[in-house]
Amino acid sequence: METAEIRRRFLSFYESKGHTIVPSSPLVYDDPNLLFVNAGMVPFKPYFLGQQAPQWDRATSVQKCVRTGDIEEVGKTSRHGTFFQMNGNFSFGDYFKEGAIQFAWELITTSQDQGGYGLDADKIWPTVYEDDDEAYDLWHRMIGIPAERITRRGKLDNYWHMGVPGPGGPCSELYLDRGPEYGREGGPAVDEDRYLEFWNLVFMQYELSAVRAKDDFDIAAELPKKNIDTGMGLERMATLLQGVDNLYEIDEVYPVLDRAAELTGKKYGAHSGHAASESHPDDVRLRVVADHVRSSLMLIGDGVTPGNEGRGYVLRRMLRRAVRSMRLLGFDEPSLPLLLPVSVERMKQSYPELESGFDRISQIAYAEEEAFRRTLASGTTILDTAVARTKSSGGTTLAGDQAFALHDTYGFPIDLTLEMASEQGLEVDREGFTRLMQEQRDRAKADAKAKKGGHANTEVWKDLRALGATDWRAYQELTSEAKVVGLVVDGNPVEELEPGQRGQVVLDRTPFYAESGGQIADEGVITSDGARLRVTDVQRPVKGLVAHTVEVLSGPLRVGQDVSAEVDADWRISACQAHSGTHVVHAALRQVLGPTALQSGSYNKPGYLRLDFAWGQSLSPETRSEIEEVANLAVRQDLPVSAQYMTLPEARDFGALALFGETYDEQVRVIEIGGPWSRELCGGTHVGHSSQIGALTVTGESSVGSGVRRLEAFVGMEALHYLAKERALVAELTDIVKVQPGELKDRVAGLVARVRDAERELEKLRREQVQAATGKLVDYAREVDGVRVLTHDAGEGTSADDLRTMVLDLRNRLGDAAPSVVALTGVSGGRPAIVVATNPGARDRGIKAGALVRVAAQALGGGGGGKDDLAQGGGTDATRTGEALGQVDRAVQAATQGAG
Repeated sequence: METAEIRRRFLSFYESKGHTIVPSSPLVYDDPNLLFVNAGMVPFKPYFLGQQAPQWDRATSVQKCVRTGDIEEVGKTSRHGTFFQMNGNFSFGDYFKEGAIQFAWELITTSQDQGGYGLDADKIWPTVYEDDDEAYDLWHRMIGIPAERITRRGKLDNYWHMGVPGPGGPCSELYLDRGPEYGREGGPAVDEDRYLEFWNLVFMQYELSAVRAKDDFDIAAELPKKNIDTGMGLERMATLLQGVDNLYEIDEVYPVLDRAAELTGKKYGAHSGHAASESHPDDVRLRVVADHVRSSLMLIGDGVTPGNEGRGYVLRRMLRRAVRSMRLLGFDEPSLPLLLPVSVERMKQSYPELESGFDRISQIAYAEEEAFRRTLASGTTILDTAVARTKSSGGTTLAGDQAFALHDTYGFPIDLTLEMASEQGLEVDREGFTRLMQEQRDRAKADAKAKKGGHANTEVWKDLRALGATDWRAYQELTSEAKVVGLVVDGNPVEELEPGQRGQVVLDRTPFYAESGGQIADEGVITSDGARLRVTDVQRPVKGLVAHTVEVLSGPLRVGQDVSAEVDADWRISACQAHSGTHVVHAALRQVLGPTALQSGSYNKPGYLRLDFAWGQSLSPETRSEIEEVANLAVRQDLPVSAQYMTLPEARDFGALALFGETYDEQVRVIEIGGPWSRELCGGTHVGHSSQIGALTVTGESSVGSGVRRLEAFVGMEALHYLAKERALVAELTDIVKVQPGELKDRVAGLVARVRDAERELEKLRREQVQAATGKLVDYAREVDGVRVLTHDAGEGTSADDLRTMVLDLRNRLGDAAPSVVALTGVSGGRPAIVVATNPGARDRGIKAGALVRVAAQALGGGGGGKDDLAQGGGTDATRTGEALGQVDRAVQAATQGAG
């Protein structure tokens, strides 16, 4: 049974049992604890936490998930991957343990001909929490499973919570006995390879007041409504129903692995002598390729783009691990164009949007691979230099900090460092590298813990939300009469705010726009008798609640007080212009570049907008100008701007574009500008007609990552101010060069050409002066034990290139009649340099330029190297050039005496 069919049957079964099918949320989810959705229940957390009333009593979903706890471990075993799909059914105060167990049992044991999964009932082993007699009795007495096949386990295995105070409860897991060829007999507690877990039923029935560890927490009380959260691992079930050993061999994963094996000439699983815990390196790499290609496909599909931090960094690491795994398998050509289409072919059955969006997805992925290939080329050069320095100093081990710098700064993978260092006869200080990596992880964990702690302190917002949702009036009005529902300072509720204090104000009604969808929050004032507060930010700390960050200008302000909330009208108008301008620019982009130029992020504030979009190359000035012209034509046409509400499926059928990475409710707001010309899902504020946007001028275009470009623009009065400054600059320049504006370009070009000619002439004169000075220096050569030695400090303003030219000229002038050494120092930009040359006679005496430079450069506080006949070095201390030349003299003397 194909994975897509397993998915379809699950949703169909629970829909037949009165569950509403809820579409999967994007992998990027609005939760400060998470980079990505990592469990099927994540989109339902607001209901379990009591932050929001559920829309249904029963729901079911197949949720896309990514877990990235330790990417380096992926592939080393065949049990875990990064991307997976969790089939879930949820009850919000409706059925509980009995219903959950009955549903699960019916679906998994009903024959495949009748729409079930057809698992052998005699091979299913449930586990229950050690004290959960109710669940034990249901499995034993109601379902009829023999007592010897029901295992009681402790909190580590069979108790679920979120890791923070909130709901939790015991759980029951289902395992299938795969037979003696997979391991020992005795149930899940004995061998979890033979007995494979595929389903987890969480009985959420308690309120936890403190959570110290997975198995250390306090139970405050029973929940007023008991909930069900169950999850069936789709990949696990596919493994069982397709009769394969592990998730890497199911129909959605194996084709990529197989293609990678074909391209690299490897045979997966050929090394049977390796234990499962010690997979052969080739098998590990093939699994990494299969997992990371699919995971990257899904992440890019949901709007993630490669970057250097957060979600983008995780995606970048996975793409690069896949590429380098192919390289380590012996495939040096671009691999993603050969692998990504294979993954799309398998995944499109469940996610058809991957096929329709493949142009954008592939453009981003292929650009990242090309960037990484360039990184490998530059990283190889840096590694070669580090290896050469290590060997020249007599070392046999590349320092851990050098390996870490290559990994962290240049994206050069450690396994590639190990491989290439080994090829050159060096080991790598793995202990030092691992220590630095662990320090980095510890910092990341500490940061995540701090964020989690801040998120965990949501009790004040939950309590305020329990009083009712904020009546949000941002679309209808700029001024609202309201009542103060709550006041918060430093995360704690207070009864009043005094003059000079900063805090948050929650009102029962507000006209203020809360930051979301790339649009920053409104500014304005909240006033009352004797109180005036400046609003500097507006956020939604929990769904349905609006909190205003304020500075108290006069007061005090107390809970329960009647107030007037007033948005700064000019601020709002400018913000509307910017947000509508973003939609217009997006539509213009797609008209000029084509439908693959889709927005991947945006930011707008009064008078300014920026828009990130999928595109693999910079835009020419002509293209930028065309986009700007199309956008301004739309402004001039006074196109109507309208908003309407519909369901998410209706919006998609309507042709509305959704912003990647955004999470939408079932009811969505569609903004149209000129009908189908611009039709997007959006919760922002907008103008009534496009002409109200005013002037729009594109000010910049740049790269923000592989396959992603950024456009910036001013709108309205800010655009006019920008153009006025440019006009003033042109006027000033025309006055300086004494031409008309139309002649300015030619005049400036002529001036630039004359400056370049003058610079070339000056450079020619300078070189002639250097050559003249070089001729005089020959007279300063002296003899040291039969070797002619010429050292000289050329002083400030002498570049390394100048020194090289002078050294070679002097060596030629000294000739080969006698052994000779030339060493010159100079300083350019405050940094000293040294160049040394030797002739054949000196080298015959054992005097080598590279060795002399290393000694001299140490005196300068730096390093250097080169060949026996010519070498160059540098440092940081420009006051020690004389000492560096003295070191050359001493080294020559030591070499000649040693030879003698």
